[in-house]
Amino acid sequence: MTTKLRRHAMIWLAGAAFACSAGSAVCTPAGVDVTALLDQADAIRSTDHTRFAAILAQVHAEKGPLTSGQRWRLRMLDGVEAQFQGNYAEAEKVARDVLDNSGHPGLSARAMGMLIQNFSINHRYEEAFTLARRAVAVLPGLKDPVARQSLLSNLSQSMNDAGHPDLAIKYAQMMRSDLSPGESPCMSMSVEMAARYTQKISPESPELSQAIDECTRAGATVWANMNWLTKTARFIEIGKPDTALAILDRIAPSIEKIGYFQGKAALYSQRGNAYLALNKDADARNAALATVALFRPGSMDTFLRDAYHVLYEVERRAKRDSVALAYYQKYAEQERGNLDDLTARTLAYEAVQQRALLQGLEAEKLAHQNSVLQLEQSLTSKAVEAGRLYIALLAVLLASVVFWLIRTKRSQLRFKRMSCQDGLTGVANHQYFMTELERGLHDLERRNAPACLVLLDLDHFKLVNDTYGHAIGDAVLKCATATCRQQLRPVDLLGRLGGEEFGILLPECQAEQGLVIANCIRAALEAAPLAVDGHVVTYSASIGVACTRISGYGLQRIRREADAALYRAKNMGRNRVMTDFQDMGFANA
Repeated sequence: MTTKLRRHAMIWLAGAAFACSAGSAVCTPAGVDVTALLDQADAIRSTDHTRFAAILAQVHAEKGPLTSGQRWRLRMLDGVEAQFQGNYAEAEKVARDVLDNSGHPGLSARAMGMLIQNFSINHRYEEAFTLARRAVAVLPGLKDPVARQSLLSNLSQSMNDAGHPDLAIKYAQMMRSDLSPGESPCMSMSVEMAARYTQKISPESPELSQAIDECTRAGATVWANMNWLTKTARFIEIGKPDTALAILDRIAPSIEKIGYFQGKAALYSQRGNAYLALNKDADARNAALATVALFRPGSMDTFLRDAYHVLYEVERRAKRDSVALAYYQKYAEQERGNLDDLTARTLAYEAVQQRALLQGLEAEKLAHQNSVLQLEQSLTSKAVEAGRLYIALLAVLLASVVFWLIRTKRSQLRFKRMSCQDGLTGVANHQYFMTELERGLHDLERRNAPACLVLLDLDHFKLVNDTYGHAIGDAVLKCATATCRQQLRPVDLLGRLGGEEFGILLPECQAEQGLVIANCIRAALEAAPLAVDGHVVTYSASIGVACTRISGYGLQRIRREADAALYRAKNMGRNRVMTDFQDMGFANA
C-alpha cells in the first residue's frame, strides 16, 4: 500500500472504531468495523482497484470471527477480484458457492450475474443463457439496488456477446431507469456503448463522448478506459490507426496500473492491429506477443485471434514462411472456435426465449400502470366469449396455414440441398461447384479481389478400391473431405468434381496464402490414415493451385492452369503441391 493510501486507511479506521464503540455495527475484538470495510470495498470496486484489493487483504487478515453475512459478502468480493484478474475458474467456483449456499437474495443475484459474464467470456453460451432465464425471472422481486444493477449489467453484456445488441440496449436502459437521484449513470451508459459498438457506432459519436465524460467525473476509471477502448477500436476499423494509437498511448498507464485483464488484452490487441495498419511490423509483433502472453494455453478469445493474425501477417511480410504457417494455423484454430455453428444456433434459440421474458417484464409494468384503464374497457361476458371463439377459429386457421407453409418450405429446402450436394461426402457436387465457382470469380473480378483455385486428386485411389473394396474407398473419400474442411475458412467453397478429384475456391486469398493452405491440406491428409474394419489405409494427394493474379478470372483458363499444375504434381512423384506461379519453397515431396 502506498504512503497516501496507508494514511487514508488509518484515518478511516479511526472513524470505524468510533462507529463500533457506539454499537452500530459488528466489530472484531481489535475494534475494526468489518461491515463498514465491506461496504467501502463494494462502493469502490469499479473505481479504485488498488484500495479495493487492499481492503480485502485487511479483512482477510483480521483475527476475530465474522458473522455469516460478512463471510458471504467477503466471499463474493473475492470472486469479483478473481474475475477482475482473469482467473475465471476461481471466479466461477466462488460464484457457484455463493449462489447455492449463501441464502442471501442480493448476493445470490450478484453471483448469478458474475456467472453469466463468466460463461459468456469463456464461450459457454448455452450455460449463460440457461442462467439468464433464471435471472430474468428473479428481477421483478429483486429489491437490492446493487444486485439489480449488477444483474442487469451482466444480462446486457451477455446479450451483446451473443450478437443481440437490441436486447443489450434495453437492459442497459432498464439499469438507468432504476437509478436513484444523484447516482451516476456511468455503468449503464458504458454497457449501452458496448452494445452500440456492435451496431458500428461512430468513434466521434456524442453519446460515446458523454459516457467517457460521465465515468471520468464519477471516478470509474475502469469503465472510462473501456469506453476509450471502444472509441479506439472503431478508429482502427475505419482506417485511422494513428488517431487510435495516440489515444491508446494516453490511457495505457492507467490500464496497466489498474491491471484489469480484459482492458489489458484489448489495449495490447488494438496496438498490434494499429501498428500493423501503419506497417510498423516490429511494434506490431511485440504488441501481439504481449497479447498472447496474457492468456492461458488452450484459451479461445477474439483478442487472441487478432494477435495471431497480426503475427502471421508480420512473418509473411518478412518472408519467414515456416513461422508464418505456424501462426496461421493458430489463427485458423481461433477463427474456427469463434464461428461454431452449433453454438450460434443454440444462442439464437435462447435469445428468442430472452425476448419473450423481457416482453413479459415490460407487460407486467404496463399492466400495473394501466389497471384502471383495463377495468373501464372490460367487455361483457358474451362479447368476451364471442371474441374468444373468433380468436380460436382464427388461430386454428393460421396454424394450419403456417404448418402447410413450413412443410412446403422444408420440402423445397430438402430438394435444393439434394440438387446441390454430393450424396457421399456432403460437399458441393460438380454442377453446383462449377456454377458457384463461375459466379464467385465474376464477383471477385468486379471487386478486383484476389482468389485461388485448388484442384486436389487422391493418389492411387483406384488401388485403394481394388485392395480394400469400394466401401472402404467411400470411407476414405469421407475422411479426406472432413480433413480438408478442417483446414478451410468458412468462406471457402469445397466441391467434389468426380471420383477422387475435388475442387476448392479460396476467395480473398493471395497466391502465397493459397499455397500455404494447400500445403496444410496435403500435410493433414498424409498425417491422417483411416483405420476401419481392421485395416489402416494411408493415402496422400497431389494438388494443383492457380491464382487470379497469374491466370485471371476466366473460368476456363484458371481451371486449365490449376489442372496443369495438378498433372505436374502427379508427374513429379505425387504427394506434393504445384502452382501456376513461382515456387515459394512450400512444395513437398
